[in-house]
Amino acid sequence: MKTKLLATATAMMLSTTAMAENIGVSMALFDDNFLTVLRNGIQEMADGMDGVDVQIEDAQNDVARQLDQINNFVASGVDAIIVNPVDTSATQAMTDAAAAAGVPLVYVNRQPINVDTLPDNQAFVASNEIESGTLESFEICKILRSQGKGGGAKAYLMMGELSNQAAVQRTKDVDDVLGMDMCNFIEIIDRQTANWSREQANSLMTNWLSSGEEFDAVFANNDEMAIGAIQAMKSAGLDMDVIVVGGVDATQDALAAMQAGDLDVTVFQNAAGQGSGALNAAIALANGEDVDQKVYIPFELVTPANINNYLSKN
Repeated sequence: MKTKLLATATAMMLSTTAMAENIGVSMALFDDNFLTVLRNGIQEMADGMDGVDVQIEDAQNDVARQLDQINNFVASGVDAIIVNPVDTSATQAMTDAAAAAGVPLVYVNRQPINVDTLPDNQAFVASNEIESGTLESFEICKILRSQGKGGGAKAYLMMGELSNQAAVQRTKDVDDVLGMDMCNFIEIIDRQTANWSREQANSLMTNWLSSGEEFDAVFANNDEMAIGAIQAMKSAGLDMDVIVVGGVDATQDALAAMQAGDLDVTVFQNAAGQGSGALNAAIALANGEDVDQKVYIPFELVTPANINNYLSKN
């Protein structure tokens, strides 16, 4: 089974003529803007294919519930399973359950901890998280330099769920960029998790603001947290023309915040492309075809200069 990095569009990844297929889909959480776009991408693609039915369930951020969903899919005789993991460190049990039943499984968006040891009938479709935080943080570094702050700047870092590989990697990306000679003038004052949540980020930012510490930027692992931080800062009367804020995902709400002059940087993650790519992979595996075990769809930097290219996406 091949394992390689593919920087191609979904249309170039797989072209499958499906027989009648039933695909079970377990999403980590329905109540998430990015994952909603991904889920809709799966559903819309299935709706446009003859003989393909998808059953999509909400794990409600509960690992045990998600494992139960996978076992139920197996028991109901689905042809393949797609999983957006709640906890990327808990995926081995899901792999084992599907493998024991001989049911193909495709992880989507969140990298499973066992990605390098997946059996031949399992795959992973996502974007390479090494790109996401790197694009975001390097652009923030350049903006701060252009503001004349190359002699020293301070920033806060909002992290996603610490059990999630994307949060771990995006945070590492920030640290790696700030370790570069060009960007080591930026000091992270504090870093805490806001669990991908706009509301939690608002509360966290409010707490940080109460310290009275001056700062120049906010790095957020995703757009929802960036928006929550912006809301708290605006409520406190801060000038968003001065504070640099970055996120990841290029959701519609984030793009609106960028158009309003509040968000400076985001990174487009092709949610619909990941969803359709995962469905293509699941159908191909169900039909006994070979699939690249790691299929990566590139991240793309979004700034006010190129935002018009992304307004109709995600």
